[in-house]
Formats: sequence, structure tokens, C-alpha cells
Amino acid sequence: EIEKKRGISVTSSVMQFEYEGFCINILDTPGHQDFSEDTYRTLMAADSAVMVIDGAKGIEPQTRKLFKVCAMRHIPIFTFINKMDREARDPFDLIDELEKEFGIGTYPMNWPIGCGVDFKGVYERDRQSILTFDERHAGRKRLKGIECDINDTEQMDSLIGERAREILTEQIELLDGACFDFDIEKVRCGQLSPVFFGSALNNFGVEAFLERFLEMTSAPLSHKSVHPAVEPTEISPFDEPFSAFVFKIQANMNKAHRDRLAFMRICSGKFQRDTEYYHMQGGKKMRLSQPQQLMAAEREIVEEAYAGDVIGVFDPGIFSIGDTICVPGKKFKFAGIPTFAPEHFCRVSPKDTMKRKQFIKGTEQIAQEGAIQIFKVPNSGMEEVIVGVVGTLQFDVFQYRMKNEYGVDMYMTSLPYDHLRLISNCPCKPEELVLCTGAAILEDFKERLLVAFDGEWSAGFLTKHNPGLVLADSLSV
Repeated sequence: EIEKKRGISVTSSVMQFEYEGFCINILDTPGHQDFSEDTYRTLMAADSAVMVIDGAKGIEPQTRKLFKVCAMRHIPIFTFINKMDREARDPFDLIDELEKEFGIGTYPMNWPIGCGVDFKGVYERDRQSILTFDERHAGRKRLKGIECDINDTEQMDSLIGERAREILTEQIELLDGACFDFDIEKVRCGQLSPVFFGSALNNFGVEAFLERFLEMTSAPLSHKSVHPAVEPTEISPFDEPFSAFVFKIQANMNKAHRDRLAFMRICSGKFQRDTEYYHMQGGKKMRLSQPQQLMAAEREIVEEAYAGDVIGVFDPGIFSIGDTICVPGKKFKFAGIPTFAPEHFCRVSPKDTMKRKQFIKGTEQIAQEGAIQIFKVPNSGMEEVIVGVVGTLQFDVFQYRMKNEYGVDMYMTSLPYDHLRLISNCPCKPEELVLCTGAAILEDFKERLLVAFDGEWSAGFLTKHNPGLVLADSLSV
């Protein structure tokens, strides 16, 4: 509901559909930078990334952050430059920005013919054909490219006009001499990004993109397993034993389903409903009797699923993000999903003390989803809850969900901290540590001690005045 009111995505969503014999699982992530942590986690479950860039704005800050995760995993990156039916930047500038910003090659699969009111369509370079744009089309029928030799001036003039043909011919000649050569292996290891131009709102170029994407993308990727006694190994999607990991948890997705779903990315083998599997972190066998596949708000119980699929299973509160599910006879864990340190903090409490139980339940459940992180002052119980988030808009979503899903109005007081570090070695009792102004000792739900402070310089003060104090660089330690 809050997504409808604000007009933006605030959480990742899962959709599955079939096209031309392929089964495609879309993990649609929020574009707003305040929800980047949810997007990072989702990328750990993805095999390819489609980078959508506004033709007028170019690369935005969130795109830069996400690319680092894609590059880390060496997953294929496909670029769709959108909104070409509006005034846009020079396509050469956009391509140049992509290459300089990300340090990878680009290969435009098609090229725009004008933009804004002069947008005529796109020229498909390898097929030597033109997809003509009509804003009244809006995806009502399948578009077919009109084969046309770019040197056939008569046919080109009849399709797009003389002036547009002259500009296009000049641009394609320049592009052919200056751009990278196409190499499918470089595409599949994230070193070369195929670039497409179009207009998603008008559904122009989207189907052409989908068809080329399916030609170039790879089968589901392997995932690394970790085990204390053995070297990390690659779990192939073609391995027979079933395995999966949880990358997202969400409760109360809509009013028709007041339940809590754990989203699992299947990494190998075949999942079968009502089969006995093993939950590694919980150390227990379980039967997943209500596995669901999702298409936006619609759900469907499935009997089986395969490597690359995403399924949702009912979670009674036993799953956490990063958990591994496998067959009882072959136990292992997948490498964990990184946790990001919050940068904004708030002290929260219920306005109605009679709703303390709902308040604790709501904060704990939303924290287990990874939407927020919760802390407390050591030895204070849950009387004082401190919420940490990566972006301030997450506070609005948290407050909205607490009100609408748990019936709790809250007091929220901003705190001055913007850094959080895990204490990996504490030389004394927490209350005996020498703290600088604007610092506090906190405890997370795993009962680990952390220190929050208002500036990176404070870390030096803390370690200098507390000999033996060691602060970890990551919350995942």
C-alpha cells in the first residue's frame, strides 16, 4: 500500500513467467538508494542484472553502488537506456559515461533514431533492421523489424526521413569504428555490457530486449558453499541433490495473506513439495508443504521447482536471511549474505504502553526481514529499542508498517550516530569503557556488543583511550 501511495518500490518483489520455452524469474528491486541493502541481498540471488538507465539523467548514485556488487560476483550486466521518447542526452555521451564509470566495455545492440518528439525508433545493428516507434502502439501487438540496408537511402528515407537517415548513417559509421567488438564470453563474465535503447512506458524495445537477453544470458550460476572442515566448493545448478538459500523474508505482504514468507533461491537439484529437507542453521529436518511461486500479488502452490527458481515458503519464525536448506544426506552451508552497517539511528517506543507486546513483536519481525536493524542498551531488556537503517526513508516505512500491520503508534527520536562498529574484543566490562561525546555501547539481537558514534574520528579516540579494544570492520564477522 505504501508503494502505491508514494509511487516508488520500497521492497524487492519476485515474479516468474514463461516466454518462448524459457522460465524467467524476475527479482525487481527498489531503485531508491535508501533501500540499497534489500537490493544488495537480492543481487546475491541473481544470475544476471538488467541496469535500467534514464536517457536524460544518465547514471544515478544507486546504480553505481549496485554495479559494485554485480562486478564482485562477475554476473552479466545488460543495459537498457530508457525514456528515449523524451528528450535525452547524446547516446555517445551515455555510452562513454558507462564505460568510464564502470570500467567495462559496452556494445550497443541497437541505436536510437532521434529522441523526444523526433524519436523514430531504433536501428538493430547486427540484423540491419529498423524497429519503428509509434507512441500509440503501447505494446498492443508484436513489433517486427523492417530489414533495411543502412546504405539503401531510398528505403531508409521512406522509413525515417532524409535528415534522420543522414544522422543515423554518420553515427553508425562512427560507432562501428570506435566501439568494442562483441564477445559473448565477455558478456557472460560481466566484462562487456550489451546496450539497448527503448521506451518501457510505451513497451517499445522491451520484447526485442527480452529476446536478445535470452540469447545471451547463461544458465543459472554456481554458488559457493563453506564448511569449517573443507575448502569452499562450487555448488553447480546441475548437481542432483537439492539445495537453496534464503535471501529475503517478508511478513504481511498483503491483507489477503497475513502470513510470513521466506524467499528461497534454488541453487541445485529439484525441489519437491512435502519432501523432507534439512535446515542447516536450525539443525532440524522439515517438510515444506506450502511452497509458492509468485507473480506480483498472485500466488500459486507448486509441486516442484528447479535450480534458478525462486519460491516462497511459510516461515513460522525459524528462518533467517542467508540460511541454507539442503537434503539430509549432504549437509553444507552457502556463503553468507553481507550485512551493512546502518547510518541513521532512532530511539523508538510505543505511545500506548498497553501495546508493548505488539510493539516488541512488530520490531522483531521487521528486523528479521532485514528491513531494519534493532539494538538495545546492554542490561536494559527491551524497554529501550534503538532502530538503525541505511536510509532515512526506511524509518517512514517502518513507522507505516507498525501502524498498519501491528496497530502501534510510536514515538521516534533521532539519535546523533552515523557509524556502527562491532566490538570484536572488549578489555573490560562495557560500562567501564571510556567513551567520547556522542558515542554509545549497544547490543544486537545476537547479544553482540557494538559501539555507535558520530564520526569516523571517534573510532581512533575509542581505541586510543581503551587499550585492548578491537573494532571489527564488518558487522558480518
